[in-house]
Amino acid sequence: LMGLVHCALTVSTESTSSPLSMSTESTSSPLSIRPNLTLSHEGDVLSGTLVTLTCTLNVQSTGWMFYWTTPTQSTETRTEEYYSTFSYYHYYYHYYSHYNISSINVSDGGQYMCRAGRGFPVYYTQYSDALWVNVTESPKPVVIITPDTEVFRGERVTLRCNIQTGGTTEWAYEWYRDGYTFYPHSTAQEFTDTDYYYYSSVTYTCRGTRRRDSQLSQISDAVTLSVSDRPKPQLTSSHKGDALTGNSVTLTCALNLSPAGWTFYWNTSTLIQSNATVTAGYYANSSYYHHYDSHYNTRSVNVSDGGQYRCRAGRGHPVYYTHYSDDLSLSVIESPKPVVIIKPDTRVFSGQRVTFRCNIEGGGTTEWTYEWRRDGYTFYPYSTAQEFTVTDYYYYSSSKYTCRGSRNDSQLSQISDAVTLSVSEKPKPDLTSDLKGAALTGNAVTLTCTLKLPSAGWTFYWITPTQSTETETATFHYFLSSVSVSDGGQYRCRAGRGNPVYYTHYSDALWVNVTDESPPVSLIISPSRTQHLTADSLSLSCEEQRDSSVWTVRRYTHSERMSDCSSVSGSTCHICSLSTSHTGVYWCQSESGRRSHSLNITVHNGDVILKSPPHPVTEGNPLTLRCLYRNMKISDSGVYFYKDDSVLQKQTTGEMTISSVSKSDEGFYHCKHPERGESPKSWVSVRVFSQKVSTLKVIWSVIVASPYVLVTIILAVKYYRAQ
Repeated sequence: LMGLVHCALTVSTESTSSPLSMSTESTSSPLSIRPNLTLSHEGDVLSGTLVTLTCTLNVQSTGWMFYWTTPTQSTETRTEEYYSTFSYYHYYYHYYSHYNISSINVSDGGQYMCRAGRGFPVYYTQYSDALWVNVTESPKPVVIITPDTEVFRGERVTLRCNIQTGGTTEWAYEWYRDGYTFYPHSTAQEFTDTDYYYYSSVTYTCRGTRRRDSQLSQISDAVTLSVSDRPKPQLTSSHKGDALTGNSVTLTCALNLSPAGWTFYWNTSTLIQSNATVTAGYYANSSYYHHYDSHYNTRSVNVSDGGQYRCRAGRGHPVYYTHYSDDLSLSVIESPKPVVIIKPDTRVFSGQRVTFRCNIEGGGTTEWTYEWRRDGYTFYPYSTAQEFTVTDYYYYSSSKYTCRGSRNDSQLSQISDAVTLSVSEKPKPDLTSDLKGAALTGNAVTLTCTLKLPSAGWTFYWITPTQSTETETATFHYFLSSVSVSDGGQYRCRAGRGNPVYYTHYSDALWVNVTDESPPVSLIISPSRTQHLTADSLSLSCEEQRDSSVWTVRRYTHSERMSDCSSVSGSTCHICSLSTSHTGVYWCQSESGRRSHSLNITVHNGDVILKSPPHPVTEGNPLTLRCLYRNMKISDSGVYFYKDDSVLQKQTTGEMTISSVSKSDEGFYHCKHPERGESPKSWVSVRVFSQKVSTLKVIWSVIVASPYVLVTIILAVKYYRAQ
């Protein structure tokens, strides 16, 4: 390397010559001079950063250029721009040149070297020491807005600039709103913005500056904050109308918008305001909006749960609340309890048709479906039919049935009380008579058809000697008020119920014997009439006794059935104050079961009764009927007398007479006063003149007319006895 040449000339007067000295830079090899390479940054370089490499050379000569070896170039790059200064103190030139990378990439990382050169052909210095440049991807921050990117006016909003790959490096942060810096470099990673209140939509970005070397991160993607008015949730109930006690009721507080993170607050008239119930929300996507709601569940409501409900939502800290929803009125009424009705009865017999009905009272016109359970297991699922008929109970001797209703909004009634259905074999009734031995003509006879397993709803059917078809009665008694000889014969009975009718077996046959012998006793009534007013007194006695039997007055009434007459003294019955319950059939009966003719006695609670003969009237005799009035005489306005519901006569005296009765006059008689009302009906019986009595009268007439005939008869009798 050629250096500077210094020439010095010395002149001596003494003719002494001075030597000429020359000094030059060493002409040594290129390895003797080495430039220095430095980097503008320490440590890792972030992509996108402006990077400057500086090659420095201190020499005592000029005209140098710099050459660069880089990872991205296969040949050296020359930079003609350089800078130089001259140091008079050190007596050399300070050369330096820059290699700039305006926005470095990861691919620019690697080994860099430089050297200097001058002249032509170029004379090069040594290469600088290699400089390794490590380039890493610049982190891209993420803007996080809390509580959400959709907020409401007045809500607290926190912005955070997250740099994930920054490691533990400390950063300074810069914020941009709609492209303009509004929050300069700060070491705080997050801050609260309050100026958004006046925006309906605003865009935020951020970037970081590494504080140790001022390198910048990338700019984050923009995040838009949408601002809306304070929302108002919608409160709905899972049921329309009244809720039934014991059922589950769900109230839903819904927000139809996208923000998340809501907690719901419930206030009811049954809860203290400061202790409002809090429930978490649930989030579900929709094609138009995000549905965010919460449920307030009451699994088994009571009447006390009824009242006003409202809700609101809140989020953040401090909590930002929405408006309250509109009040929702929840009405809770007592759940109806069904009643199981089994027809024809809870005691049935094999083969009998059984109908079940689930009665729900207080259900209004609401439509119900019904579920049936047998011994706790569902056997007839929900159906709109309130009743149904089953036949498979045949295999059960006893089963318990319950039912419940389900309203059209799926609310359930209570479960009914269990009703037990007992199943027995087809029964056979017992047929008995109230008489022992033969019945006297004109007497009353009561037959009783008894079921060993009594139950309700039965109708009784009777086979009698006088009827070609079965006779039907509503009770288990068959009553013959005045038997005749033709009523004697074989009787049978059976019972039936339901539709179609289910019949029992027939009873065994019962024989009823009727004889026309005159009774040994007669029943005498005082007052002598069959109709009486309530509160009147009555006396009945067994008189004209022709044997030594003990006779008692007996009666048959609807209230007491068959019984002895009350207040009996000997063979006489006294009733001091009559009531309608004394209406019935009365007769005299001995200990052996023999009876007198019976009388039908009617006790009337009205004001008018008919006085008619209590015993049959003999054909040809007169018949007198009289209309009696309680505590007063009948007025002269007139009284109507009826026979078999047809007007017979009108009498102002209150009395009518048929001078000579015949069998055709037999029938039901009653009277009617236009102001006081009408009497009950009484049966008037006409007795046909006996042929036996007529013959005796003829014989008696002959005897009276001819005494000789009488003497002849007496002698004939004596002769017969002597023989």
